[in-house]
Amino acid sequence: MIQVSNLYKSYGQQVLFDKIGFIINPGERIGLVGRNGHGKTTLFRLMLGQEHPDSGVISIPAGYRIGHLSQHIRFSEDTVLKEACLSLPPREDHKDESYKAEAILMGLGFSTDDFSIDPLRLSGGFQVRLNLAKVLVSDPNLLLLDEPTNYLDIVSLRWLVQFLRSWRKELMIITHDRSIMDSVTTHTMAIHRCGIKKIAGPTENVYQQLLLEEEIYEKTRINDEKKRTEIEQFINRFRAKATKAKAVQSRVKALQKQERLEKLSDTRNLDFTFNSAPFTGKQLMEITDLYFGFKFGEPLIDRLSFYIGKKDRIAIIGKNGKGKTTLLNLLTGELAPLSGEVHCHNDLKFAYFGQTNINRLDPQKTVEEEIMDAHPDHNRGVSRSICGIMMFPKDHALKKISVLSGGEKSRVLLGKLLVSPANMLILDEPTNHLDMESTDSLLEAIDEFNGAVVIVTHSEMILHAIATRLIVFDGGKATLFEGTYQDFLDRVGWSNETPPAPRDPKANGGKAVDKKLRRRLRAELVNEKSRTLGALQKRTIEIESEIMGLEAMIKQGNKEIMDASAKGDGSAITSLSKSLHNSQSRIESLFSELEQLHIELETRTQEFEERLSGMETGR
Repeated sequence: MIQVSNLYKSYGQQVLFDKIGFIINPGERIGLVGRNGHGKTTLFRLMLGQEHPDSGVISIPAGYRIGHLSQHIRFSEDTVLKEACLSLPPREDHKDESYKAEAILMGLGFSTDDFSIDPLRLSGGFQVRLNLAKVLVSDPNLLLLDEPTNYLDIVSLRWLVQFLRSWRKELMIITHDRSIMDSVTTHTMAIHRCGIKKIAGPTENVYQQLLLEEEIYEKTRINDEKKRTEIEQFINRFRAKATKAKAVQSRVKALQKQERLEKLSDTRNLDFTFNSAPFTGKQLMEITDLYFGFKFGEPLIDRLSFYIGKKDRIAIIGKNGKGKTTLLNLLTGELAPLSGEVHCHNDLKFAYFGQTNINRLDPQKTVEEEIMDAHPDHNRGVSRSICGIMMFPKDHALKKISVLSGGEKSRVLLGKLLVSPANMLILDEPTNHLDMESTDSLLEAIDEFNGAVVIVTHSEMILHAIATRLIVFDGGKATLFEGTYQDFLDRVGWSNETPPAPRDPKANGGKAVDKKLRRRLRAELVNEKSRTLGALQKRTIEIESEIMGLEAMIKQGNKEIMDASAKGDGSAITSLSKSLHNSQSRIESLFSELEQLHIELETRTQEFEERLSGMETGR
């Protein structure tokens, strides 16, 4: 268990944490949320001892190991597998557990051929993946992951999600992908207004609680100000009357004791829409027999044909290094195909958000200058307006690009996309440096855009939200899939998505089982699996139904308590607060039971799958 008490941290005039406190209990998997720049990564650094608080205490038990994904690349072994095995926890019996490192490496996208490669020959992205593998292999008490999704492709992400769901120790994860966070965590902890709020359940729970508390605070503040004004009017009216002297003095003292609630500052949110250019045709672009590769005889794209309709939502998906960004560069004319054709409509106007575009920003220019350069008329007024929308108000628009964070640079690029009308957006991993709230705003803007969208993303949340057609890079080729991402998973799926874990050479004896007996044993095992998992799934559905009912009651209760607050009905507030507390406690208890059920369901499912797989291979 880790306990944080009265933690205070500031940088100059900027206060990040104002006497915050929280506890990480055994087995809790916590999603850490908050706006970019509000201290999520700083909190990780404080817990790791890489920075020190101005005051307060972080209590970590003796012998408690914290593992984190380091961006610092330092390798000492001459092969990938040896490097990963360095992090295996020592065993007293000296048993070789390298197969565990192999399984994790394969899950993160390494092939068996990669195991013998010198780590220094890997690309930057795969070097970070190797660092992640080393952290997972080390099996720490607490796992800290800061935006791990930025370095993984979609298949590796799906594997990581399954791995984290079965994590039995403590976990804290920062990610802009709400669906990933909600699918692997038991609790959500929000950094908000220099404080911290931790609640059981998904991200929505903590955001609803913060919103409710701020609404109640504001109504209380307005009511207090009204009472203060009435008291001040009484004092001013009767100050000169001797008969009212005691009453006036009493109210003066009461006013002096009354704590004045300050109005909460507005929390700035990214709020924008893309500027749609008109288009009256049916197809913005037609791609015919597209062929391209950087090496002779090794095409990344081989005779790919498809069209882009005026309101299409096309997602380009697949593992890293297979040609997704290359396809975007072919569509935008930054690369020329070796054969085939990209035919653009005369009225096509596209806006391109590329992975490397952040590097194309001039570090010596200001935010205002960068956006103004993208405007056809170099209009400073429009540039300032866009700066405000992108959360660079007033003098913040005069910041130089060189001092901006990755997320701020991404907002500059989005701002550049807004200055010119477009009827097709081409977006290459646009959420990599955005926080969760900004990602939500981007999704809303894409949904409202009255044109076509072609997007490369590894976020399944985004794919499920917007994609209606797919270009899939898988199995060594690029193909068009007509349908949603869920349709693709249901009907096709990823090839070799779950590579078989390398067998422990010392496990089992490899005895063959008679085929007839194996079929009978398999049938019995399938029936046992159905009975066992069916009972767990039934209870899971019952709990989820009860939680939904309680949440509906809480939602109604919140409305009633706000009405009571507005009326100043103290007894009603007390009664409702007690009811809400009881319902919330019951929900937390149910979530705890639900988490244990999920763990048991995943464990038993994995056990059955392993036993069934063992039968198939004769183990």
